[in-house]
Amino acid sequence: MSFEFFIARRILKNRSATRKVAKPVLNITVWAIALGLIIMILAISTGNGLRKAIKDKVTGFGGDIQILNYRPNPGYEQVPIVLDPALIDSLRQDPRLKKLQAYGQNAGILKSEDLFEGAVLKGVGENYDLQFIAEYLTEGHIPQYKDGTYDDSILISANLAQKLKLHLFSDCEMYFLRPNKAPLRRKFTVAGIFRTDFDKLDQSFLVGDLDHVQRLAKWDPHEVGAYEIHLQNIDDPQAFLAELRLKLPFEYDAMDARSLNLQLFQWLDLFDLNIMLILGIIIIVATINMSIALLILIMERTTMIGLLKAMGSKNQSIQSIFIINAAYLMGKGLFWGNLIGISLAWLQDQYGFIKLDPSTYYVSVVSIDLNPWHLIGINLITLAICLICLLIPAYLISRIRPNKAIRFD
Repeated sequence: MSFEFFIARRILKNRSATRKVAKPVLNITVWAIALGLIIMILAISTGNGLRKAIKDKVTGFGGDIQILNYRPNPGYEQVPIVLDPALIDSLRQDPRLKKLQAYGQNAGILKSEDLFEGAVLKGVGENYDLQFIAEYLTEGHIPQYKDGTYDDSILISANLAQKLKLHLFSDCEMYFLRPNKAPLRRKFTVAGIFRTDFDKLDQSFLVGDLDHVQRLAKWDPHEVGAYEIHLQNIDDPQAFLAELRLKLPFEYDAMDARSLNLQLFQWLDLFDLNIMLILGIIIIVATINMSIALLILIMERTTMIGLLKAMGSKNQSIQSIFIINAAYLMGKGLFWGNLIGISLAWLQDQYGFIKLDPSTYYVSVVSIDLNPWHLIGINLITLAICLICLLIPAYLISRIRPNKAIRFD
């Protein structure tokens, strides 16, 4: 055992040696480090969790990228597209793609008895994966749409169902407007009710058979409104988007989820700013707190420092003693901070104690995303800040003179 470690260990073990001022300050330091780490863990995990939950809802319903007919301001009304089968095959064989699926949509007025509500019918075919809607299904079942069958079953949001007083297996009508012609009427049956807590979906969309949309818009069977592309977790989706645009005909465009929902993603970007502000404040508080604690510890050990110097100890050796003490404080604070912070995040993830207003935040509970790399990062940042704080005490130790320190009271 080294001399420095021996002295540091004796200081830590000998509680009576820690004076009345230093002991509470050191305890406060430990818990300040722990509390700061807890706040950082919760801020990052909840911020990333909320961002991920909302992004998953947007991309789950509309894909990471959409291939559609070029329009300056894409809306609910679509111009049909036809992709080359060779291009479709090459895209489906690309390992970066999770799935490629076609859909079409048409806006209209949904009617039930004497109630009316504007809505958008999203038509899907038999190869369309409705697993996203299945996760949010509250009643009923997912219809099995078959190409060419004109299935009248629809999936409707709980929001629209409540407004129109519709229930499971209820019948309703939808009117589709045409210029200079009488509206077209279609009758549908509610097969399932879903709730995503995402207003853009719950207030506007219902899911039905693609054959209806093609027939209403007078499209050919091989024409669709757009293609959704769901990507794997790739490092650079923008690079894939750029490659895709080069492969498409000039009249078609490929747009990512951010471009199609720009205001929503700009709102999500504010979470990064909030998290950075929180981390900055915590780092400043931790820096001041750690520096003050170590300065008090050195001041109360001034006599000991003078004796060690008088006996021949070098500044570097004495500094090592206080670095070991500081490492103990930091280790204790980091241990409790990680334990409590990760535990609170895990409990929220499992049981969802803290609720949110879905009309404001698009989710009903605080979502958690515990990324191991983020946890390692904030631990390293906290450790680095605390180590930087040791520069001040190290400088102070080098300035202490033995003849004055031994007489220090």
